[in-house]
Amino acid sequence: MTPRTLRFYRERKLLPPPRREGRIAWYGPQHLARLRTIAALLERGHTLGGIAELISAFECGRDVGELLGLAGATVTVPWQEEDAVRLTPAELADRFAGEVTPENLTASLDMGYLGVDGDEIVHVSRRLLDASTALVRHGIPLAAVLAAGHEVRAHADALAGTFTELIRTHVLAGLRPGEPATAAALAELRSIAKTVMDAEITMALDRRVRTEPAVWLGAHGAADEPGSARPG
Repeated sequence: MTPRTLRFYRERKLLPPPRREGRIAWYGPQHLARLRTIAALLERGHTLGGIAELISAFECGRDVGELLGLAGATVTVPWQEEDAVRLTPAELADRFAGEVTPENLTASLDMGYLGVDGDEIVHVSRRLLDASTALVRHGIPLAAVLAAGHEVRAHADALAGTFTELIRTHVLAGLRPGEPATAAALAELRSIAKTVMDAEITMALDRRVRTEPAVWLGAHGAADEPGSARPG
């Protein structure tokens, strides 16, 4: 990246100023993390102006609804339930010993799992962070966990789209904006959709747990058993 681009980012309030010693400007890890965040947002189609507004809102503690012009909207369904987690780079490294590589950090930024706030790293979801930590502790590489997360998100978006279409087609036409019944109906429908998806995923996992280990152990057991008959 050229000095001209860095100056342009600073002028657009996308990047905090560097530490200066005389005529030398020093950029640290927080600047690199911010630049990776900007790059990830640009790849998703955001404009520099939009990114600057998002960063400003995040740093000032403004609500996303306010940023999108939805402050005071009559439909106030709590669609976001995840708790963000603030970590120092050292705390993140402790959670994923030896796995915090530039490639994994870039993947996490691209997926929106991680963001940067000053000297801290912000993970979007405590539940996802704890789950990722547990999977890595069980021996699954973080890169594989992130790849699986990318696939799971695609399926989750598809499932959410299915329920959104149901609600749009069969419910929204009969609702009036601004009425308390509208917010209550949407909240109830969201809860129902979550229940259905949770039940289906749980049953799918149960089916896999019953069959996969038996197949795997059976195949390996037959190959390892002394004196077992082998075809051919």
